[in-house]
Amino acid sequence: MTTTPTARLAAAAFFLVAGASAASAQSLNIYTYRQPELVKPVFDAFTAATGVKINTIFATAGLEERIRTEGAASPADLLLVEDIGRLQNAVDIGIARPVDSAVLGKAIPAHLRDPANLWFALTQRARVIYAAKARVADPPKTYEDLADPKWKGKICIRSGQHVYNVALFAAGVQHMGAEKAMGWLKGIKANLAKKPSGGDRDVAKDIAAGVCDIGLGNTYYMGGLLNEKDAAKRAWGEAVRVVLPTFRDGGTNMNISGAIVARHAPHKADAVRFLEFMVSPEAQRLYAEVNYEYPVVAGVPVEKTIASFGEPKPDNVPLAAIAGLRKQASELVDVVGFDN
Repeated sequence: MTTTPTARLAAAAFFLVAGASAASAQSLNIYTYRQPELVKPVFDAFTAATGVKINTIFATAGLEERIRTEGAASPADLLLVEDIGRLQNAVDIGIARPVDSAVLGKAIPAHLRDPANLWFALTQRARVIYAAKARVADPPKTYEDLADPKWKGKICIRSGQHVYNVALFAAGVQHMGAEKAMGWLKGIKANLAKKPSGGDRDVAKDIAAGVCDIGLGNTYYMGGLLNEKDAAKRAWGEAVRVVLPTFRDGGTNMNISGAIVARHAPHKADAVRFLEFMVSPEAQRLYAEVNYEYPVVAGVPVEKTIASFGEPKPDNVPLAAIAGLRKQASELVDVVGFDN
């Protein structure tokens, strides 16, 4: 018998809440937006290494507000997410607690953790250009080039309000200023082949089908497509060349997955223990390989498919600045009618 995602979430929530009062120090409650198959391998490895059982709530939205609403009674120990904006939102609404850990401080570079130790990056991904191998001999080299009229009717993209694009556009605001960034967004919109829709995999699918010639997507989606068992989906990836663009006065836009320890975490010590486990070389290798992402710890090898795209030159805009400009970037998306 199968169950719906809603039913599974309800069952998980009942289990988590019902067991919270009886939970011992040998359990850990994680709320996450990440797909189960992307986190289960590292969760299992943590349990095998420590004996600490992980209870999980999966959702696609609303976890930060849920933790805030639950207040001091919240069973959440950790929030594990896939975007700097969601991490900063957790900090802004007061559900994160600072973590004093020499292990995390040594392993994670300063620009990949909150200055007050309220959030920590665990992996990185790049927002890159997908270009049709068969039709695009000279793809755009910079993000600004996406607004060049030569690409009129050639670009596919998911919603401009999706967190991945908002983060990129926020970096654009930092580099160009609001007025020039608005002109940049207008230029990209004028070059669209279709209304923004779907996800990054759909961008690759549309390129393979000839709907458009270039698009924007995260590196890990392409890693997944090129390793798909489904030949039809693998063909979408094989039709695309990955280009690591830069801003003209910067580098490649890099976003992160990361975590916070919840303010009222009932198992704070084990929550910190989990984060410290996640920056061990083996956990970094496993998590980055399963997700086709870049490790945050120096010296950990990059998964071979992602490495084949080349070595990105990370942008010089701090993640904190991107998080702070997300609201303005989102407003610009609406002002130019990007998704209309």
